[in-house]
Amino acid sequence: MHKLTFAAAAALLLGIFAMPALPHHSFAMYDQNKTVTLTGVAKQFVAQANHAEIHFVLIAPDRKGLAKTPDGKYVEWGVEMAGAAAVAQQGITAATFPVGTVFSVKLNPLRDGSNFGSRIGAIAKCPVDPATNKPKLPEADKHCDSVPGMTLLGGTTF
Repeated sequence: MHKLTFAAAAALLLGIFAMPALPHHSFAMYDQNKTVTLTGVAKQFVAQANHAEIHFVLIAPDRKGLAKTPDGKYVEWGVEMAGAAAVAQQGITAATFPVGTVFSVKLNPLRDGSNFGSRIGAIAKCPVDPATNKPKLPEADKHCDSVPGMTLLGGTTF
């Protein structure tokens, strides 16, 4: 009887701890042969159990304003990450990415061409100039990882 109780308890614990590791969807929708590096301004942080997301507006490649489509709409993207609890342990939270935060991220984009992707590696967060309280932007065609004082969150390499 004791062996049966121990075996049942062990199986239950194994099941509980293995559950977070079980995938809930395939990543086949993302083009894992393509990596895109984007720099933008945080618009919304979405904390969900399965995935956290950051929605953002791209900064133009010349870094002189926000990127727009030919019809004048802002170019918006989203990036999917691990669950909110997991990314919080990496320092990625709504508090560290409030609206207006400038950051760069590498991602595998969706195969269908939609402006959304799955994060790869760390996120490079541009620093804020204490004198002006405004973000220090990277030079044209560069990203936040090139700005002195930037912060890496969610990994050690960008």
